Amino acid sequence: MFVIITYDIGHKRVGKVCKKMREYLDWTQNSVFEGEITVGALTKCIRELHEIMNNEEDSLYVYQINNPKHIKKTIHGQEKCPIDLFL
Repeated sequence: MFVIITYDIGHKRVGKVCKKMREYLDWTQNSVFEGEITVGALTKCIRELHEIMNNEEDSLYVYQINNPKHIKKTIHGQEKCPIDLFL
């Protein structure tokens, strides 16, 4: 499946969260990652992120797209991290 994950993490933990996210998905913009991932890998990723996060202060949004053919991505301005292949 294709997912987009956004997060708002306290400055003390944001580096750890970013590093963990790079293990699973492609960084596209500050606090935004996207890419293809299996259900098992997504579950593992979220579990590992919960170990870093403070649930009283931080937030994590996961958008799951089962059919990425229906997504149109338009970038205005500078692309932070170009991805050659976007479904």
